[in-house]
Amino acid sequence: MSAADTLKARLAREIALTGPMTVADYVTRCLHDPRDGYYASHPSLGEGGDFITAPLVSQMFGELIGLWAVETWNRLGAPERFRLVEVGPGDGTLMSDALKAIGGAARLAPGFLEACDLILIEPSAPLRDLQAKALAGADLSPRWTRDLGRIDTDAPVILIANEVLDCLPARQFVRTESGWAERRIGVDDRGELIFGLTAITGGFAKPDFDVPPGGVVETSEQQAIFGRELGLLMKAATGAALLIDYGRARPEAGDTLQALYRHRKVDPLADPGAADLTQWADFPLVMEAAVRTGADVTGCLAQGDFLRRLGIEARAQALKAGRPSAAAVIDRQVHRLTADDQMGTLFKAAAIFAPRTLVVPGWEV
Repeated sequence: MSAADTLKARLAREIALTGPMTVADYVTRCLHDPRDGYYASHPSLGEGGDFITAPLVSQMFGELIGLWAVETWNRLGAPERFRLVEVGPGDGTLMSDALKAIGGAARLAPGFLEACDLILIEPSAPLRDLQAKALAGADLSPRWTRDLGRIDTDAPVILIANEVLDCLPARQFVRTESGWAERRIGVDDRGELIFGLTAITGGFAKPDFDVPPGGVVETSEQQAIFGRELGLLMKAATGAALLIDYGRARPEAGDTLQALYRHRKVDPLADPGAADLTQWADFPLVMEAAVRTGADVTGCLAQGDFLRRLGIEARAQALKAGRPSAAAVIDRQVHRLTADDQMGTLFKAAAIFAPRTLVVPGWEV
C-alpha cells in the first residue's frame, strides 16, 4: 500500500476538505473503516496481541458468567425458549468457557441448553472466524448477526456485553479560560494529524459538576444509543443484559482516549487502524438512557465485588484442589481479576433488566 493510500493519508485528505473531525468520528473510522480499520483488518487479542480481556486472564471469568446466565434463566421462570446473546464476543473465549460451565451444571438447570438460542453480535469478519473456531464442538451452535435491532422479542433475552462500551467512542469538550470548546482532529502544514480546539456546533450540555480550566468532559452518543437499545430490548422481551467494562460509575471529567499496541500505550494519531482505540464506559449515561425506555437497572458494582458475589473464590479453591501444581497461577489470576490495583475496581458491572420483579444475580442485597 502506498503512503498516499493509507488510512492516515485518507483521513488527512478528508479533514483538509471538510474540516476538523470529532474524536468520536475519528475513533469510529480507525476501528471500523471497512478496508483498514482495526477490527476489519487485524484485531489482535491476548498476551501476544495488543490487549488482554478478562476472559483471557482466566477460564473462571467465563465460567462464572455462564453460571450467571443459568441463574438468571432460573429466576425468569426457566422459560422453554429464550435467547442467549453476546455482544462483541472477541475471540470467543468467554462464551466457550461459559458453555463448558453451563454443560457441567446441566443437572442444576435441566432444559437450559434445549431452550437456548445462542446469538453472537459481531460485525468483524476476522473475529467471527475466531469465534467459530472457539465454539466448534460446543454444546450450542451459534448464529451471528450484526446489531441488536435484529434480535426478536418473542422470547426472553439474557445478554452479555463484556468490554463493548469502551469501543463506543465519545466526543471531547474542553473547558478553557474563555468557555467551552470541542477537541477535534485537524491536519498541520506537514500533513500530520493533530489535536486542536474548535467552536462547539451542537450536542453539548454543560456538565452539572465542577470542571477546572483545561479539564475534559466526554459524552458518547453511541453509548447512550446502546443503552437505549438494550432498555427497549429488555422491556419488550424481558430478561437481563449484563455490562462489564472499565469506566466511570459517576459523572466526572477526564480524558480517557487511549491507543494500545502490543500492550503499550501509543500515540492515537500516529498510525490510524494499527492500534486499538478505546475510551471509558460512561455507566451513568448508559443506565439513564435505559431507564428512559421503561427498563430497570442495577447500580454499578466493582468487578472484584461482582466476581466475589458470583463465587470466584470458591471456584478458585475447586480448581486448585484438582490441580495443586497450578495453585500459584490460579491465585495470580484471581488477583488480576479482583484486586483494586488490577482489574477489580476500574472495571465495573451493571445490568439492565425487566420485569421489575427480577432479582439479577449479583445484586441480591
